[in-house]
Amino acid sequence: MHAAGIPAPVRQHEFHPTRKWRFDFAWPDRKLAVEVQGGQWVKGAHNRGKGMNNDARKNCAAVGMGWKVMYVTGDMVNSGEALNAIEEALTGEAK
Repeated sequence: MHAAGIPAPVRQHEFHPTRKWRFDFAWPDRKLAVEVQGGQWVKGAHNRGKGMNNDARKNCAAVGMGWKVMYVTGDMVNSGEALNAIEEALTGEAK
């Protein structure tokens, strides 16, 4: 992100006043969050019923609080697609 000129995010940003929910990366001043979805090919915790329910609750709360939450995969990170999407969300300019 630094090399692309994107402002540094806050890592593991705790956004909720009573829950211990955190975003992987956040720009609190913009209310933009990025969650990197891992384990999609190995049936990780977030891809099972309980994890998906918890993620849905977290996302609903975040959106209700005015956050924009982007979900990206490891493949998107590796290809640069996630970086482009983050840049577009921060600047409002499509690439």
